[in-house]
Amino acid sequence: MALSTILLIVLILLLIGAVPAWPHSRSWGYGPSGVLGLLLIVILILALTGRF
Repeated sequence: MALSTILLIVLILLLIGAVPAWPHSRSWGYGPSGVLGLLLIVILILALTGRF
């Protein structure tokens, strides 16, 4: 359970860091935050169903 919690926190921090509002990621567009958001949703669903 601790590993999944750490992974979830890391994904949330990566998602916040990839938002195009920050100066370092403004030229990236919405691609990285969309991919990380999708991964976050998949991991949340797996965690809620008890398979992760």
